Amino acid sequence: MNFCFLRDLIEKKKGGEIMKILKKIFITIILASFATASFAETKMRITLQLPLKAHLGQNLLVFKKEVEKRSDIKVEIYDSAQLYKDKEVPQAVGSGAIEAGVASITRFAGTNPEVDVFYLPFLFDSEKKVRKATAQGSKIRSILDPAISKTGAMPLYYQAYGSAVMLSNGGPMKTPADFKDKKVRVFGKTLGAFVSSLGGKPALISGSEQYLAYQRGTVDAGMTGVSGVKSRKLYQVMDTLTVTNHGDIEFVVVVNQKWYNKLNAKQKSAIQSASKIAEKAVRDDMANIEAGAYKIAKENGMKVVKLSSSELSALKKASASVIDDYIKRTGGTGGVGDKLVKEAKKL
Repeated sequence: MNFCFLRDLIEKKKGGEIMKILKKIFITIILASFATASFAETKMRITLQLPLKAHLGQNLLVFKKEVEKRSDIKVEIYDSAQLYKDKEVPQAVGSGAIEAGVASITRFAGTNPEVDVFYLPFLFDSEKKVRKATAQGSKIRSILDPAISKTGAMPLYYQAYGSAVMLSNGGPMKTPADFKDKKVRVFGKTLGAFVSSLGGKPALISGSEQYLAYQRGTVDAGMTGVSGVKSRKLYQVMDTLTVTNHGDIEFVVVVNQKWYNKLNAKQKSAIQSASKIAEKAVRDDMANIEAGAYKIAKENGMKVVKLSSSELSALKKASASVIDDYIKRTGGTGGVGDKLVKEAKKL
């Protein structure tokens, strides 16, 4: 406030005129304050463990663009585990420490073991089955999503990460004998059970830490989605990729339920519309993403090994007990896990 200006007014104007001027100034300040408040943006921070250049990061940019186009929500993406590691996302989002996050769906297995249905060996063995299972409103999601939401983290949409493959050095992972006594990086309990059923020793290691685990020899082998070989440059530390496709790797974009419930109708509609567009985009592009990753792997010297029908059958037979164990720990016959397996087999 220019007090010299007010002094001059007092000297030159009468008191009534001064009061009128001060009243106008006061009203202007109040209106400006309301205008600032009305245009204040709602912030939606999203944590991601992968680099922004990875296809999940690029997909979040699609989501961001669509949300901001439709509403006053400002979306901020924190990639490469700047804020939280993959395993920390469910708690961080559920507690409201951050508005949203992306995590491998198996990270919810601690409270919802049934989510590991996607990692049951060879159950989702085609893209068509995966699309049906992960579509919004599918019978499988109608069971999983409400259960996950009880943690405080509500699923918005699933992000395709592709099929699980095996990485190793010095030779492929084609038979149970290749797994025997080897320490293998996994990213979920059920995937660990798969390794154990084949005689291996599972080691739970987060995606952002697997490069160092391979580089330092902390593990002998590991599993990941083939797109991760490209985005994380895993071809620099592993020389062999075995195309097992033994599980479907799904990430899920979750939002804090309480934060979402406080949004107005337009903001909720923007988020839901953006989720549908982003989900379709990443699912439609998955085949190209995987093909590109295999190409990069080969160009960087990795040996890509495919299973024969007999090798595939041997792995399926050796790991069949994983599905039985899953059903037992998710309610037994007639329980939620049993229902999910039955729905998956109908696809």
